[in-house]
Amino acid sequence: MSPLIRMFAAALSLATAAVGAEAKTDALDPRTATYELRIYYPAPGKLDALNARFREHTLSIFKKHGMTSVAYWNEIASADAPNGRVVYILAYPSRAARDADWQAFRADPEWQSVAKASEIDGKLVDKVDSVFMNMTDYSPALKLSR
Repeated sequence: MSPLIRMFAAALSLATAAVGAEAKTDALDPRTATYELRIYYPAPGKLDALNARFREHTLSIFKKHGMTSVAYWNEIASADAPNGRVVYILAYPSRAARDADWQAFRADPEWQSVAKASEIDGKLVDKVDSVFMNMTDYSPALKLSR
């Protein structure tokens, strides 16, 4: 099993537990939530700057736009990804909510300013993969959220 697949499996288990805990206060039901797994391939030498941008700015802007951050990881460097990758999961009430949240996020003047300033010496990300998921009714992770 590849390291990315192992990380993905662990992420889903943690994601459901985290969303289930948040669901008790924010009405995000892990059984019906739309999960988005995002994988960022940092530009060479930009992993630290990308992590700093998430840590110092992006997460709070996500929250401002109603995006539920579940968990974030740095992949351990491998032959397939010598710089590692940033892998994270967001959760939304629906795919439509996800699309609206991202539209608002991208249009946010604060985000536009942060992105521009953080990329003054070159872009931080070469590629982004995105996978959309819904929890199965037999997922052991659902037991963690109850």
